[in-house]
Amino acid sequence: MTRASDSSPRRGRLFALDDSNPLVPYLYLLPHAVFFFVFIVYPVGYGLWVSFHRWDLLGGQQEFVGLTYYRNLFDPSTPQSQFFWKSLLNTTLFTLVSTPLLVGAALGLAVLLYRPIFGRAVFRAIFFMPGILSVSVMGILWRWMFDNQSGLVNVIRQEFWGLPVIQFLTTEGWAWVPIIVGTVWWTVGFNMTLYLAALGGISQSVYEAADIDGAGPWAKFRHITVPLLAPTTLFITVTTVLASFQLFGQSQVITNGGPARSTQSVIMYITEEAFSNYQLSSASAMAFVFGALMLVFTVIQFRLMVKDLNASRER
Repeated sequence: MTRASDSSPRRGRLFALDDSNPLVPYLYLLPHAVFFFVFIVYPVGYGLWVSFHRWDLLGGQQEFVGLTYYRNLFDPSTPQSQFFWKSLLNTTLFTLVSTPLLVGAALGLAVLLYRPIFGRAVFRAIFFMPGILSVSVMGILWRWMFDNQSGLVNVIRQEFWGLPVIQFLTTEGWAWVPIIVGTVWWTVGFNMTLYLAALGGISQSVYEAADIDGAGPWAKFRHITVPLLAPTTLFITVTTVLASFQLFGQSQVITNGGPARSTQSVIMYITEEAFSNYQLSSASAMAFVFGALMLVFTVIQFRLMVKDLNASRER
């Protein structure tokens, strides 16, 4: 009788949802785990399976072809290889140009708007509000701004300076201008907000000590602000690079990837291969190659920047 009475409370405590139950943390994690496996793990695994088969939407039998679609991407004679690497080069160019602008402009705006100036909150809102627009609205706006004939930029050039019209949307090289300018205008406010939050975490006593030593504004910015903002800069740079490599909507709406595919991003080409050319297997292979490249690039970038961050802290 004593043993029965002792064991029943223990069995009850095993299924009791209190802090002492070892199953409680897993029950809290279960909903997220379910969604993670359903919407992340399963689609990725299924996409990998599709890339190893000749996927036919109308056919009932899918032929296993192994690494055929991956080899096509590294065979210069195939159109998939030519267009994929060209679009990847376009995306890399966009990332190399837009990332320094987004990081540098955000830092500059944050430093200016952190000071106690009149209307500071209004200016912060002005720079942040474009980020709430959808990519389609942003793209239509900047496509109109840089229209070849009636765009605001060309009208101002003609009316005020008498300069000739520039065919922004149909000239290679110039077609990147509305995409890059529009992207910076659209997203710089988010990075600025992150820098403003980081600036608020810097103790004013550090700047007061620098004032006592006779440091000027530039010296304080260079030797205090920039080093103390290094962790935030690392985060902003990595996330901005990843976001820039996901370029799609801006090029799609503003230039439609033209002229001559010069502004076509890699995601645009993967989408074209899947839903216009109906080559789902080839598109899946491209997506995994692109994802692997981004993973390698991110790891290298993160390690280099962490190394520089640690070196600056040691100094």
